[in-house]
Amino acid sequence: MFEGVYTALVTPFRNGAIDYQALEKLVAMQIESGIDGIVPMGTTGESPTVSFDEHREFIRRVVGLVRGKVKVIAGTGANSTEEAIWLSREAEEAGVDGVLQVNPYYNKPTQRGLIAHFESVARSIGIPVVLYNIPGRTGVNFLPSSINELLNRVENVVAMKEASGDIVQMMELYELCGDRLTLLSGDDNILLPFMSIGGKGIISVISNLLPVDVRNVVAFFNEGRIEEAKKQFYRLLPVCRAIFAETNPIGIKAAMSMAGHCTDDLRLPLVPLSDENRVKLRKALLGYGVALK
Repeated sequence: MFEGVYTALVTPFRNGAIDYQALEKLVAMQIESGIDGIVPMGTTGESPTVSFDEHREFIRRVVGLVRGKVKVIAGTGANSTEEAIWLSREAEEAGVDGVLQVNPYYNKPTQRGLIAHFESVARSIGIPVVLYNIPGRTGVNFLPSSINELLNRVENVVAMKEASGDIVQMMELYELCGDRLTLLSGDDNILLPFMSIGGKGIISVISNLLPVDVRNVVAFFNEGRIEEAKKQFYRLLPVCRAIFAETNPIGIKAAMSMAGHCTDDLRLPLVPLSDENRVKLRKALLGYGVALK
């Protein structure tokens, strides 16, 4: 259901408020690029710093702009199960195709706690759930054996955005869950090797700026054009490194601003890209051929 390239959409801000005029242009660009789907209100969308009202309205706006042309997977995770359920139900009512559920952060639940959390959220809605394992941000790692147990309990957990950085763990997950769970990379830097171990695509940050190029890596690989996929992937790598030099989404916001798509405004505690890394990012983008303002 959720194969291909999904863009982890930035949330454009202007003067402290969400810039819905810029959002319209961002969504239009994604649709025109042939992207498979859009993921609003994930980490890249700065979901921890938006209000519940902003969160709900942003998702509704994205669904309205997309008009069914691509899939929408809304970020509705939280470290409170009740909050995650409320956000997920609101997103379901808005008409999304699925929800993205990150590991509960800060409170560090056990494996049993993670299973119980995701099971409660999945049972509360009637649409598909995409898990999001990113222990570097959440402090907990959802292990393959636990994910397998969760799949035995609920039917609407259908995919996982995997960003553990552990390729061995990813292979174990594929061995255990196989076709029951669509694996999507949560890291642009390892897209090609991820595809080679059974991955079916990516929820990408850099596709905010270069959607066609990221899509080509996946398409070439799936078509058996491995050398072309490799060439495109390694061409993207310097841009990836420059964009992720500081905490996401600082770099992609700077890149989008340089290309004239939106401002690089962030909400505290995130601050704009440093001058040193801004110079490196500009050089990487120009070297790639991105037209800058």
